[in-house]
Amino acid sequence: MPVSDTGPWSGRLALTIETEQPQLFYAGFTLEGNADVGQLTLTTPLGNALAALRWRPGSAELVEGVQTQTYASLAELTARVTGAPIPVQALFIWLGGQNTAVDGWQADLSALPQGRLTARRLYPAPAAQLRIALDR
Repeated sequence: MPVSDTGPWSGRLALTIETEQPQLFYAGFTLEGNADVGQLTLTTPLGNALAALRWRPGSAELVEGVQTQTYASLAELTARVTGAPIPVQALFIWLGGQNTAVDGWQADLSALPQGRLTARRLYPAPAAQLRIALDR
């Protein structure tokens, strides 16, 4: 499956946070825009909207239904929603096929031609694993 280097991308994501009692966050997603201005829409397995994460320089917002909350950074926002900060800006680069370095994270793009991406956060603790399966 050829992977677009410009998006938008959609599929499923799973984030495992390796705490004493591991935490799992699972959602459908659509990722649009770019590292500077974009939106990550999260849905339930049945397709119902969970939340939309929107960002632009200097601002990140969480939209849940009619409520909007503003956060200082996209990392703070993703930590609030999933339990751990996700390098959303790096996702654009990784999904585009480039394995760029991200502090604390290691990405495995070997299965990207099949629509799969795995990334591990080694530090700071707790460790986490992000798995993405793109729609075909």
